Amino acid sequence: MTVYRPVVRVVEPIAVSEGAGVRLRRSIATQDLDYLDPFLLFDHFGSDDPRDYLAGFPLHPHRGIETVTYMLDGQVAHRDSIGNSGTIGAGDVQWMTAGSGILHEEMPKAGPRRLAGFQIWVNLPARLKMTGPRYQDVPASRIPEVGRADGVSVRVVAGTVDGVKGAVKEIHAEPEYLDVAMPPGRSFEQPVPRGHTALAYLFEGEARFGGSPGEDGTPLSSTRLAVFGDGEALSVRTGRSPARFLLLSGKPLGEPVARYGPFVMNTREEIQQALRELREGTFIR
Repeated sequence: MTVYRPVVRVVEPIAVSEGAGVRLRRSIATQDLDYLDPFLLFDHFGSDDPRDYLAGFPLHPHRGIETVTYMLDGQVAHRDSIGNSGTIGAGDVQWMTAGSGILHEEMPKAGPRRLAGFQIWVNLPARLKMTGPRYQDVPASRIPEVGRADGVSVRVVAGTVDGVKGAVKEIHAEPEYLDVAMPPGRSFEQPVPRGHTALAYLFEGEARFGGSPGEDGTPLSSTRLAVFGDGEALSVRTGRSPARFLLLSGKPLGEPVARYGPFVMNTREEIQQALRELREGTFIR
C-alpha cells in the first residue's frame, strides 16, 4: 500500500524587508525555520504598491547555491556578471546556479500590473559549490501545463507529472517544482521519493494537506507553508473553496551548512575566503 506523507509542521510567513527595501513574506530562513535541507530560503513577494518593491535588489554576490525566481505577475529585470540580461514576467522562471560566484541584480519594474512571485534558494553539495555559474531563463511558453479531467491543472517547472517533464532539468537536488491549481471539491496526489524533503506553500484559497485520500488531513488557508513527513506520496483536498499552491521537493544533502548573507558554504573558513575574495576583487573567476 502507498504510504502517504502527513503534515508535520505548518509555518506562518513573517514580514521582512530585503535588498534595498523590498517587502516580502518569508517562510524559510527565519528564527523558527532556518533550513529545510536542501531548501535554504523561501520568499513570497507581492504588492500593488510600487513603493513596496521598486528599490529592488541592486548588484550583489552569491556563492554556493542556486536561486529560483518564479513570477506570477509583473516584471523583474535581471543583469549579471557572466553577461546575462533580460526581463522575466508573469509565468516565467529564472534558475541561476551561483556556484563559485556571481554578481547580479534584480530590479522590479513599476505597473501597470502588480508584482507577485517567489524566490527560493537551493543548496549545492560541497563538490559543486565551486562549479562554474550558470543561468537558465525559462519563459512561460516553455513550461508545460498538465490539465486533468477533474479540472486540476499543474504547471511543471521541474520534476514530472503524469509523464510530463518540467522545463528545468539537470539540477543536482532532483527538485520537483509544481504550481498546482485546484477547483472546489477536488483531490490531488503526487508521488515523492522516500527520503526527499517535501513542502507546499498555499498562496490562494483553502485546502487540506497530507494523510491518505480518505483522511481529513491538515486544514490550511493562505498564506501558509506545510512541511510533510516522509512517505511515498502526498495528497491535497479542496472543499468549498478553490486552492492554488506551490509543491516543492528535493533530495537532502546531509552536509554541514555555513551561511553568511548570500554565501552558503560548508565551513566558516570558506565563508571567510569568499569575503576576502570579494574585498580583493578576485571573487569572479
